[in-house]
Amino acid sequence: MVAAQHEIETDDPQRALQHFFGFDDFRDGQRPVVDALLAGDDVMAVMPTGAGKSLCFQLPALMRPGFAVVVSPLIALMQNQVALLQSFGAPAGMIHSGRDRADNVADWKAALAGDLKLLYMSPERLATERMQAALAQAEVSYFIIDEAHCISQWGHDFRPEYLALGNLKSLRPGTPVAAFTATADEETRIDMRERLFGGEVQTFVTGFDRPNLTMSVEEKTKPDDRIVALLDERRGQQGIVYCGSRKNTEIVAEKLRDAGHNAVAYHAGFPDEERSALLDRFLSEPDLVVCATIAFGMGIDKPDIRFVIHRDMPSSPEAYYQEIGRAGRDGRPAEAIMLHGVADVMFRRRMIDESGAPEEVKRHEKRKLDTLAAFCDALTCRRNQLLAHFGEIRKEPCGACDVCLDPPKTEDATGDAKLFLEAAMETGEVYGQAHLIDVLRGSENEKVLKAKHDDLAVFARGNGRSAKSWRGLAHQMITQGFAAVEGEYRSIVVTPAGRGWLTHGSGFRLRQERKRETTKALRQKQIEVPADFDDALLGRLKAKRLELAKAKGAPAFTIFSDRSLIDMAVRQPANQAELLAVYGVGMRKAEVYGEVFLEIING
Repeated sequence: MVAAQHEIETDDPQRALQHFFGFDDFRDGQRPVVDALLAGDDVMAVMPTGAGKSLCFQLPALMRPGFAVVVSPLIALMQNQVALLQSFGAPAGMIHSGRDRADNVADWKAALAGDLKLLYMSPERLATERMQAALAQAEVSYFIIDEAHCISQWGHDFRPEYLALGNLKSLRPGTPVAAFTATADEETRIDMRERLFGGEVQTFVTGFDRPNLTMSVEEKTKPDDRIVALLDERRGQQGIVYCGSRKNTEIVAEKLRDAGHNAVAYHAGFPDEERSALLDRFLSEPDLVVCATIAFGMGIDKPDIRFVIHRDMPSSPEAYYQEIGRAGRDGRPAEAIMLHGVADVMFRRRMIDESGAPEEVKRHEKRKLDTLAAFCDALTCRRNQLLAHFGEIRKEPCGACDVCLDPPKTEDATGDAKLFLEAAMETGEVYGQAHLIDVLRGSENEKVLKAKHDDLAVFARGNGRSAKSWRGLAHQMITQGFAAVEGEYRSIVVTPAGRGWLTHGSGFRLRQERKRETTKALRQKQIEVPADFDDALLGRLKAKRLELAKAKGAPAFTIFSDRSLIDMAVRQPANQAELLAVYGVGMRKAEVYGEVFLEIING
């Protein structure tokens, strides 16, 4: 049992859950995973972001002798997890390269002495011969691999250092190994199963849907101005704006500040101290918007992020799912908005081509990029299309994504689509989109006349369609894989798929331009708040939480979550026993903070 002040003698997971974490019930999908680990089984669990996967291994570790080794890919992720566990009174520590050696040694000795129940470390540290030899002799209760998709070459975030984890089953025979991830399609899951477990493992896939998260995609025009407009409609809310480059994070953040928003840039080019300070601000300032590269996010477990906006297209459906999953972890309405253009697809294709990865991996990454591009151009339920990528098939539309709430208007443009490909071929597949549109619309500008393209069979045959509409058609032809942009001059070339479709294909539907407003969710899961709810009391509770957090130099949510404070304001407990009935209030938090918050409630 737990070698700590708040030890509990029980084998009942329900009782331990309330004691350590202050939760009355498990979330959907958690209890079977906990039971399997307590039974000593190996486990592979794929659970959506925000489903509480960390608790699934933390609780068994707290209930079993010895200490669990938790492999985590990012220092920020470790630090957040350990800080949150310590706030619950759970004895946890960590070993990583960003700490002083004395601190690492102290936590290692504490684990060996039975004073820690969870010891987080990087895969690089675990892979050393010295560490593996030491762990083989230690009382390890579990090996836990977080973000386990990193071990697969088909995962969106493959990390070679994870490959060494394949020997954990032989390092301590009989010690359960558990792998957790939120982002793994079927191919990645099969690869994880083989590499970590030799193919035999009890697998839990609890679903990928986030019903409180509304997804929408807009055509990208003047993206930085559009982001300012979107945030003007969401002033005072907290969110993340993901950008594809460091430069863009700084440009967008400056534009937002000029518009009166509390916004900062964040990327890996900043010193560690500055990034740490920015993260602290994000965790304590309720209206701070962070304009970031993907360097920001994996270490965050903040429940009340209200929106994630993608200025630039992510690299894959898995990356997109992981990044939007940082919004709305409290179960309340949140938004995921992506600005998307054909230049994004071309940029991502170029990144894959120049990556130096094996050709098989490049082909796989391009297939995933094609899937995400198709998601952006979806004509049917966007949520169902994303879920289908992860193997979760639903027939009924969600009724809450932008496609369901405002169905796109389409037209049969088969003839013009073939005309566009013919124009590219007749001009030698060396000209860009703008020139092809000029030819199709019958322009007699100098470039067209000099090339004698006014003599081509396709000349002026598309003059009934506006240039803007032709650009939209070209975009869809490219994202659907019928055409591609190549070379320094961004020449339009017809792909093998496009040539086949020219000969045998039919039924090309052109999506018409949508209005710019982003539709908000109509059906959302929310925390129920009574009509006579004391909002002023909630404000005082939040102010006290922020004061305590700043005094400790800790994130506000490690004191109490928003959901706990709302439940506190609704129930208005009069004493410590009643306080323990509040959501997320366990023995440790009641003892440390109970008197202070009860005084505010009853004062």
